[in-house]
Amino acid sequence: MGSLNRREFAVLGAAALTGASSLALGSRRARATETITLGGSVPLSGRAAETGLNVHNGYQTAVKYFNEELGGVEIGGTRYMLALDMVDDASDPQRATSLLQRQLDQGIDFFLGSFSSTIVLPTAAIAERARKPMVQTGGGSDQIFTQGYRHVFGMYPRASKQFISSIGFFDTLEPRPQSAVVINTNDAFSKTQAEGAINDLEAAGYQVIDTFELPAVVADVSSVLNAIRSSQPDMVICTTHDENSLLITRQMAASGTNARLLYQTLGPQLASYRETLGKFAEAVIVPQYWDENVKYGDEYFGGAKQFAEYYRANFDRPIAYHVAGGAACIVCYVKAMQTAGTTDTEAVRDALAALDFDTFYTHIKFTPDGDGDPILMGPAVGQVQDGEVAVVHPEDAAYAEVVYPMPKWEERA
Repeated sequence: MGSLNRREFAVLGAAALTGASSLALGSRRARATETITLGGSVPLSGRAAETGLNVHNGYQTAVKYFNEELGGVEIGGTRYMLALDMVDDASDPQRATSLLQRQLDQGIDFFLGSFSSTIVLPTAAIAERARKPMVQTGGGSDQIFTQGYRHVFGMYPRASKQFISSIGFFDTLEPRPQSAVVINTNDAFSKTQAEGAINDLEAAGYQVIDTFELPAVVADVSSVLNAIRSSQPDMVICTTHDENSLLITRQMAASGTNARLLYQTLGPQLASYRETLGKFAEAVIVPQYWDENVKYGDEYFGGAKQFAEYYRANFDRPIAYHVAGGAACIVCYVKAMQTAGTTDTEAVRDALAALDFDTFYTHIKFTPDGDGDPILMGPAVGQVQDGEVAVVHPEDAAYAEVVYPMPKWEERA
């Protein structure tokens, strides 16, 4: 099966996920008598669509696998099929909140998140007021996890705690970098992550020469790059979203703005970023939340390799960690429901809060505030090498040697 286009899966229900193969499995297993519908919105169009499509493919992969390969899921003695009711929020927070409220009015009890903190923030508030669980892989802003919400869970540590593993990586580099500039955009996630990065850098003895805040939508960064060429920091650190990271790298290369290390929180993980930039994507450093070479076992998929193989057999779109994160959200729901032995929303919420288990994605354990445990669910460090992202830190997970300092733009073949 090829990846669906945006119009084809604006709404994806149970009918699209329970075809001939699941009926064949039904002859060998008890037939499902109930359906659990997972609702929510995801950006299939608009500025966040590139990553939104990956997240949604992850949701589809998990639902397809549970239904067609496992014949549904057994919860409290009843077998259920899973169904998605995901709608395109067009990267618009207001549209997303309206769509979520409509689904609540229709009786949906369990929700998956959109992508980007600007959308997850208002939709999480609605789910919390309704006392309905939301498991999401698209929002890491501290604001999501500092409101006292009990029903909202995220697959990442909050933004201010996401940089800790990267400091450990910088400390291993020879010669050790001494200085950095930090670039962020004016949105909740990027600003908070930048604040965390600055605090962690300074606490570790690195000099933060300057900080730059760009508009949320930016078309030119030449003035920022002029300042960077004057100050000559060892590291340029960008807590920016995909499209802005691509713009910064492209203009750094075009203007000859060199540094020993370019670090971008979002962007290099996407095949489209690497393909667009070609040789200029090489050696960029990126936090990597999932890699198919990780060693975690998984009671449903078997492991990361098996998940990646199943995904590629069913979708044409290149795999990315956002795909794995989306699928892991559904694995969390299934595990919580099976542990609770019921689909009662409060019982499922309590089971989600208590999860502590290995998956193909990572070891899942949420903090009391609902974000991912910063040690267990924090990122490894990857680097673009030969057009792919390879893990270079920590040592026990790395399978590639870091290229450092990165080659100057004008010296790339």
